[in-house]
Amino acid sequence: MFILSNEELVLDQRKLVQAWSNTLPTTLRDGEHAIVTADGADPHMLRIHIDAAGRQMYSFDFQCTYVDSREVKVDLVDVERDGTTVDERTESIQEMAQNYVRHIHECAQALHDVTHP
Repeated sequence: MFILSNEELVLDQRKLVQAWSNTLPTTLRDGEHAIVTADGADPHMLRIHIDAAGRQMYSFDFQCTYVDSREVKVDLVDVERDGTTVDERTESIQEMAQNYVRHIHECAQALHDVTHP
């Protein structure tokens, strides 16, 4: 169960993860892959892992927290290149991360029918 401010949002977390797992890949480019999991410590949060397309072998980890039934707060947790953590402050990595954050927000909007009480 999610309880957010004065609004109560009741969700089956497994159903939410399944909905995100089905919808998020439709917002990504061909060759990009996403894995969505429930956060074990925080029932309001999802963990999102995205493997970028291309030969550079970048992967991005985000935490996504529901603010209300439609809006999410997205935080970049880690960026790796071929399994090694990289400096996420570079311009190219920031651009890629911002693009993925937009896709995550699009997914949250698309799932409004699942999260709206």
